[in-house]
Amino acid sequence: MKKIYCLLSVRTSSKRLKNKCLLPFGEELVLDHVIKRCLYYKLKPIICTSIDKSDSGLNYFAKKYKIKIFRGSLNNKILRWFDCCKKFKIRSFHTIDVDDPFFDPLTVLSSMKLLDQGYDLIKASLRSRNGGASEGYSIKCSSLMNIIESNNLYSNKIDTEMIEKFLNINNLKTISLSNSIYETKLKFRLTLDYLEDYIFLKIIRSKFSFNTPRKIINNYLNKNTQLKKINYFRNSEWKKKQEQKINT
Repeated sequence: MKKIYCLLSVRTSSKRLKNKCLLPFGEELVLDHVIKRCLYYKLKPIICTSIDKSDSGLNYFAKKYKIKIFRGSLNNKILRWFDCCKKFKIRSFHTIDVDDPFFDPLTVLSSMKLLDQGYDLIKASLRSRNGGASEGYSIKCSSLMNIIESNNLYSNKIDTEMIEKFLNINNLKTISLSNSIYETKLKFRLTLDYLEDYIFLKIIRSKFSFNTPRKIINNYLNKNTQLKKINYFRNSEWKKKQEQKINT
């Protein structure tokens, strides 16, 4: 079976919710949960973090699960991904933000299969990008070099957290993943940025295991729509800040 590498983008220097990747989540921590979810579904996670001393403690998780870790640029996430690919000789990968603990392994696999059909970059579905947090981006490492060259992203100081603004390259064959056929009827917010997100996600974690399929979680949310009130109001603020970062 072909290895599906997942680069787990994670730093401990979060501002809105301090050390969110290290918050208790079920029996363990958020980062434990995401790593175990990857491994259960035969995805190959690599912790992709920064060289900042605040992230030194993440080495513990690499040793605990016997997985690789890469430490690169603090701000330039695209350059960090590229340097990680060079070090471990990876040809393609999927991005998973540790902020998205209930990512959907099935849509990750669907996204990666599209790379085999000749595409260079597969964007996350629209619902996922708007807080649904079901998958990230599938990227060929050769395409990363193209993105870096076209945008002159050689400096570690450049902030590429909002990667969307850097992806409109003419000679990249790009497509967006469709929303899953079992998407929730209402829009829910399943990404971790605010305290309300943590409260909402902990409720889901109290009901389900780290390996519960996203379809089952979505069915649960369809039957418990009142849970949306906990954190969805944060989505407009979150999107506004994203747009501000993109514009700057």
